[in-house]
Amino acid sequence: MDTKKIHLKGITWNHSRGYTPMVATAQRFSELYPNVVITWEKRSLQAFADEPINELAKRYDLLVIDHPWAGFAGKNKVILPLEEHLPKTFLVELEENTVGRSHTSYSSNGHQWALAIDAATPVAASRPDILQDRKIELPKTYDDLLALAKQGLAIMPGIPQDTLMNFYMMCCTLGEDVCMHPDRVVSKEIGIQALQMLRELAVEMDPRIFNWNPIHVYEAMTQTDNYAYCPWAYGYTNYSRNGYARTLLHFHDMVDIKGFGKAISTLGGTGLAVSASTNEMETAMKYVAYVGSEACQKTVFFDNGGQPGHRKAWTDSHTNNITSDFFKNTLPTLDRAFLRPRYNGHMYFQDRAGLPIKEYMMAGGNENIVLDKLNALYEKSLKE
Repeated sequence: MDTKKIHLKGITWNHSRGYTPMVATAQRFSELYPNVVITWEKRSLQAFADEPINELAKRYDLLVIDHPWAGFAGKNKVILPLEEHLPKTFLVELEENTVGRSHTSYSSNGHQWALAIDAATPVAASRPDILQDRKIELPKTYDDLLALAKQGLAIMPGIPQDTLMNFYMMCCTLGEDVCMHPDRVVSKEIGIQALQMLRELAVEMDPRIFNWNPIHVYEAMTQTDNYAYCPWAYGYTNYSRNGYARTLLHFHDMVDIKGFGKAISTLGGTGLAVSASTNEMETAMKYVAYVGSEACQKTVFFDNGGQPGHRKAWTDSHTNNITSDFFKNTLPTLDRAFLRPRYNGHMYFQDRAGLPIKEYMMAGGNENIVLDKLNALYEKSLKE
């Protein structure tokens, strides 16, 4: 029997969806392998999106990461390529059971840099009790949404990171993916229309949204009775579970945008990676495989607040019964979600491009100037 004590350290993000499932899986793994101790630490949601993983990889064996870092990882090799250490049959099974493009989102330069243990994209959320009391139907179209916003009942996240993701969403839905050309983020025609539609909604909403991320939005929807609907924010299954918040939210697919079809939101979620600096590669890989497995994703991971990345967890009756069909209702949204650019310099753009969009949504202005600012940031990011 192996009695050598192995201690792994991991870093994740500070929310019940990000932290508690990692602690629970670490505890269960240590029961299966008593010589292994895994300690998880947490950082803020903003730091999760922004802090370079090369610094984290020096201090931690295990990293929960955002998929736009895949390009950086591919170039700098600060985390390990999983296909060199995990069974091919296991990775094929995960690829076949991906939620949308979640599995692919962590691949770059011909390697798989993380496992998609958590799947998310902006989806719609509602307070069905408020809508029922006011005899209001769930919005089906952009015009329905605008009408609800004019009643003061709709909110959406408005911090720079989320305004950028929603700008991507509008552009994609209107027919043009972003950052596909070397000289522009998006065409002026589509970019102007996307900006105008986002501002048209924002001016009808509580101005506090510009300090709110999706968690703040969901807290406002559940801790007060002021808001009945959010058209798009990264989904959090926690708020659809009894006992987590003051009242339940229901989650849905999104509205039709001006006849272009239901909104195509911007894929999020998280992946579990192994640092290239770890001294316990074999054990770390064994843990990663455990967390990413169907059995763990549907039970220990989900039961402790996790939002699984395995498709069979999304179609499972157990997970849906507990979450008012969160997974069943939003799976179509995940399956059509837009995969963000992942070239090495895109994080430079992502960290900066949301602010001019937010400022425009708050105060209005010249859309061409906003697009010029985005194009300048984009051009610089391609040189990073």
